Amino acid sequence: MSFDRRELLVLGALSGLGLTSRLNALPAARPKAGAPEPAEGLYRRAVVFDGCGGPGDGDSDAEKGVRLTPRAVADSKGSGVTCVNLTVGPIGSRPGAEAFEGIVRDVAYWEREIEARPDVFMKVKTTRDLAAAKAEGRLGLAFGLQDGVAFSGDLSRLETLHALGVRIVQPTYNLRNLLGDGCLEPGDAGLSKRGRDAVERMDALRILIDLSHCGRATTRDALAAGTRPVAFTHTGCAAVADHPRNKTDEQLRALAKKGGVAGIYFMPYLRMSGQPNADDVIRHLEHALDVAGEDHVGIGTDGTISAVELTPKVLEEFRKQLGARKKAGIGAPGEVEEVYTFVPDLNSPRRLEGLAGLLERRGHSAARIEKILGGNFARLLSEVWG
Repeated sequence: MSFDRRELLVLGALSGLGLTSRLNALPAARPKAGAPEPAEGLYRRAVVFDGCGGPGDGDSDAEKGVRLTPRAVADSKGSGVTCVNLTVGPIGSRPGAEAFEGIVRDVAYWEREIEARPDVFMKVKTTRDLAAAKAEGRLGLAFGLQDGVAFSGDLSRLETLHALGVRIVQPTYNLRNLLGDGCLEPGDAGLSKRGRDAVERMDALRILIDLSHCGRATTRDALAAGTRPVAFTHTGCAAVADHPRNKTDEQLRALAKKGGVAGIYFMPYLRMSGQPNADDVIRHLEHALDVAGEDHVGIGTDGTISAVELTPKVLEEFRKQLGARKKAGIGAPGEVEEVYTFVPDLNSPRRLEGLAGLLERRGHSAARIEKILGGNFARLLSEVWG
């Protein structure tokens, strides 16, 4: 099922009132055991970690140096999210120096935002920082990379990036680089010798290795090569939607065996066509729970904290981004103008609280929901970061 622009605007407006869930279309879940805890209290208590996301709205732009708007700041403060894996630097194939400069530029941008709003934001580099963010009600920003091109030609740059606060790194984006193949690379050749060296160095630095965009062979090789648990910070389940951005059951089991966590995203790839909704998120979550187990599943929305408003400016920017991705060869199947990169009935700054409520209605226990909201990622980070 797909939606036209006017329908999505209506859905976006209704989502803030919690009126658009279509979960009745899903088969019945496990029966509830005893009186459930209200989702609001559970959410307030939980460590909430978004495996890929960050502050922002249609009028904020880190790449162009446009500062966060008052709305974006207020939404971050009120979201209830404890910490996000925040992408710094550009994505997609480009010269290493250009990519490295982009990371430095973005780190500087977010450092300024943290300094300007110390009551709202804090930099997270350690599990102690993560605990402080929760205790103090601030939004933690953990810097992450979605591509290894910035250091693939010079692995010593990993030490510099670590000193800048980068704590989560993807070896590849969608295409091939010197480290290995991304998920859209038809050769699917896996990690290179340099890629294995990079994994070894990231292990030594206690950087969390993120395999979200890696090809299937690269994912397999990195799982085998590393000594610590890894993550799929933002992905879906290929058994539910057979898309190259989604992970197979075999990969989910291997991740769990390694002690890692898979974050389910709120992206178009949850379906093979049409606009994804909350029921699609639930399907992928419940499949991942069945395959990997409740200790290895989380959330990585891959979106901004502020709700998406489909203004003419946002729609034009969306079209430009799709065109640029297609031209660069990094656009994935399903990236079309009619399908937007958010879930309409979970389109609010407190979307993860809404998701907690839906999971509670589906019969999932409070303890399991806390793990999904961020407990599993918090455990993973403590094991990797030390």
